[in-house]
Amino acid sequence: MDLLGDILETMAHTPIKKRAIANHGVLSEAFEYAKPSSFSRGMRIDLNGLVILLISGTASINERGESVHIGDFRAQLRRTFSNITGLLASEGATWHDIVRTTCYLRDIDRDYNVFNEERTAFFKEQGLDPLPASTGIQAHLCRPELLVEIEAIAMFRTEKVAAPAGSPAEETQ
Repeated sequence: MDLLGDILETMAHTPIKKRAIANHGVLSEAFEYAKPSSFSRGMRIDLNGLVILLISGTASINERGESVHIGDFRAQLRRTFSNITGLLASEGATWHDIVRTTCYLRDIDRDYNVFNEERTAFFKEQGLDPLPASTGIQAHLCRPELLVEIEAIAMFRTEKVAAPAGSPAEETQ
């Protein structure tokens, strides 16, 4: 077999490492809620130097599992972004590693303009370019007082990968 074939064969038989993501300084675990729920805040998947973070739907919840900023869409959205930022940081990631978000709004007709203003401002603060792929969906959320919930996917490498010969990155090294 050739080298590429050997690598692919090894990868096919290498177990995928996965573990739950947590940041108790930002969010308590869902199973600790007054009404427990069975999910992880997210999952970290390690694939031979490539890390994928799957962040579960995250909302305006404090570290005690309580909904905060009830009735204030902007404040709920900012808290949601803050909670996701904390989960990313716990794994050594930032918003620059986010490749996709799915955004659930309780009332998309009423709140989408404010959502888009706040999201645009937040993404500018983060200096994101390119912006993550995203979908906005109207949904009944798990708590009636929550107005927005966001799930996210992040990807980053834990090992430096050499740039292909002749690429702009290789030429500047």
